Formats: sequence, C-alpha cells, structure tokens
Amino acid sequence: MSLQTLGYIGLRTKNLEDWAAYAGRFLGMQMVDKSRGTATFRMDDRKQRLVVQEDTLDVPGFYGWEVADATALDAYATRLEQHKVPFARGSRALAEERKVKDLIVFNDPVGNRLEVFHGAETTTDPFQPGRAISGFRTGPLGMGHAVLHCEKIGDVLPFYQDILGFKLSDYFLEPFAAYFFHINPRHHSVAFIETGKKGIHHLMVECCYLDDVGQAYDLAQCKPEMIATTFGRHYNDQVTSFYSWSPSEFMFEYGWGGRSLDVDNWTPRVVVEGPSLWGHERYWTTTEQREIARQLRIKNAEDGLRIPLNVMEGNFQRARDVCPWWDATAPARKTG
Repeated sequence: MSLQTLGYIGLRTKNLEDWAAYAGRFLGMQMVDKSRGTATFRMDDRKQRLVVQEDTLDVPGFYGWEVADATALDAYATRLEQHKVPFARGSRALAEERKVKDLIVFNDPVGNRLEVFHGAETTTDPFQPGRAISGFRTGPLGMGHAVLHCEKIGDVLPFYQDILGFKLSDYFLEPFAAYFFHINPRHHSVAFIETGKKGIHHLMVECCYLDDVGQAYDLAQCKPEMIATTFGRHYNDQVTSFYSWSPSEFMFEYGWGGRSLDVDNWTPRVVVEGPSLWGHERYWTTTEQREIARQLRIKNAEDGLRIPLNVMEGNFQRARDVCPWWDATAPARKTG
C-alpha cells in the first residue's frame, strides 16, 4: 500500500514554448509530444515524466505518486476513506493521458492536486536527451523531488506523515524552516518550506554524472539572470547542484551525487549545520538569511566538516594513492 516513488509531475504555464526549450535543451529531457497546448517529456524508460500544459497562469498542475499494483491502489483508496479524505477515481481517459493503468485523485490540505497511480507505461525506445547528457538517476528512486511552499508547516505535516505515509528524513530551522520526507532511499521525495506562500518552491532532477551538472552551469552562466542558487553541496541529502529559474518562475535544482538512506534504520534529526556544506549562495533569500547561511557554511569549513561523495557504479575511477599520510588514515575514515 505504501507510496513508492514520485512518478510524474504536471505543470500549467503561459510559457509553453519557453518550457519546451528549457526542459529539452537545458535540462536535457526528451520531448516526446507537443500538441494541443501540451508538451510531454521523458527522462528514462517511462513514456513520460513531465507534463506541461498551456494555461493563462503559471501554477502547479499535479504530482503523481506511484504504488506497486492495483491491490495497493485499492488499499490506498480505503485508507483515504478511513481518514475522510475526499477522492475520485480517475477516468479511463485520464489514465490514458497519464500513461498509467489506473489512478485516484485528491487534494492535500493546501490545495495541491495529488494523483496516486500504478502501472506506468514504459517503452523500449532508447532515451534520447535534448542535449548531450549521461542520463538521469531515476528507477526505484523516482524522478527526483518536489519542494513546496507552505504558509505554516503544521498545516501539511500531519496529512503527509499520518495519512499519506511519508517518513521524516530531517529538518532545519535556520536560515528558514524546512522539513524533508522520504518514501524510498532517496533522501527526500517531497519537502516543505515555511514561506507564507503556496505552490512550488523548486523541483529537482539528479544526473548520472557530475559533468552534466557542471556543463549545465556553464550554459546558465551565459544568462546569469537564470541562476537562482550558485553551485554548491547540500549537507543533508549530499547533492552537488545549482538552481536555475524555470519559465514558470519557480526554481529547478539540477544535481548529482545524492545519498541513499537506509530507510529501515533511519533516525530523523534536526540539522544544525545549515542547508549546505559549501556554496549555494541563495539569491532568492533575504540579505539576513544569506548571511546566516554563509556563517553556517564558514563554521562547517572551520570545523573541517567533510563528507565522502556518493558515486554510482560505472561513473568513477579510483585515484591512485600518492600520499602516505592519507593512506595511513584509511582505517579511521572507514570506521569514523
């Protein structure tokens, strides 16, 4: 019955042409259809991951959360009924539009449209990225994560934890309040930032090679106004990334190297080290918040805080050891 992954996301926009260029030629997704005011994009073997629909406003559309099968979907519907959450069964036409076998539809307490589905359609056609990238880290981790605005954290946490079944990964309160939740080994598939607003704060996709991120950063620097958060590395999910402004004026995080949680033995904690180990100058925050975050990063450096990289099999080579001191410290690094 548990949710497994963030399977797909839908957006509504008044800038469909800009999204076609941004998602394809910048993020590197493959545009698979563009007709009747809609553009759809692949990231892997799924027939679609991102759906962008033309509208008069730039607003969120829907978030598709995956369960294992029809039995799990029915159990989830029963769970919603027990908690008196109104929902509707998706029509056959909607299921075909979403490229899934079946789904249910409902809203969270602040109005975000959620869709729980099973049976996503796949294709054997090779993924053809919109620019030369290695590909995206998806599979059992889902398409990435969504970080959403909320007016008050307490308005959403009970719903997502107690009803939907998300597990708290961790949270921090400085330089702003943010809570992170997982449903699989990805550190978070959804998070909430208490900003007094509603809507999307940012979406994130993870590349298979760090070079993909660096090359996208080069592209963004050709239009510096695109950069919302500079290159850096998060402390909690350990992703190396930068953030750019999307055509809908929310941010898109483009990253690499996220950690994998041991979900059966994970203990949430308050993060006092700040949101980033280094970098990530956040131009969208206030001057005071930027200074608080900067001082937290400086303290991390003064404390000698270092975290090993999380690399996928096949995208790294082990460097030859050349420092006797470093070699001598290897046992401590393995057990520390």
